[in-house]
Formats: sequence, C-alpha cells, structure tokens
Amino acid sequence: MANQRMTQTQLVRSLAESCETNNKTARQFLESLSGMAISEVKKNGVFVLPGIGRLVRVERKARMGRNPATGESIKIPAKKVVKFRVAKAAKDAIVPPKKK
Repeated sequence: MANQRMTQTQLVRSLAESCETNNKTARQFLESLSGMAISEVKKNGVFVLPGIGRLVRVERKARMGRNPATGESIKIPAKKVVKFRVAKAAKDAIVPPKKK
C-alpha cells in the first residue's frame, strides 16, 4: 500500500542505517530525544528541532461554547495545550509555495 505510515521499528532501522550504528543505540537516541522534548516543553514551554519545527505549550483562554446536542451555551475553562509549529524550510520542502 502506498499510504502506509512509517512505524517506530522502521524509523529506528532507518536511523540506525543512516548513522551506521545498531538498532539498540538508535532506539535509545529516539527515546532520549522524545524524553528531552517533553521535559523541555514542561520546563521552558518550547522545544526546537532545527529544520523541522518547534513543540510549544500554549495557554488557551476561557471561552463560551455550545453543546452541539442541545444547543445550550457552556463555559469552557482555560487550559494549557501542546502544539507543533512546522518550520518554514520543512513546510516549503514538503509543500512547495505557489509561483506568482
């Protein structure tokens, strides 16, 4: 199938091949990177992967919403959410900008 996404095992194997190391080291690197990203976002609110993008923690304000089943207005409380902002270079490489 053409629309299958890369699994974690395939990612580890590919990383190991490109870095000329074994699968165990590549898996440790991947786990260390994800752990570092989580701890940095918790501590500083942002984690940057150069050339790919940044993982950021954003504060959402409290707002009024609507229950779709009843149409009743409800108050949605403020909360923190995590977003990924894609770097311009990565975005342009994946989806080239339109020519004017």
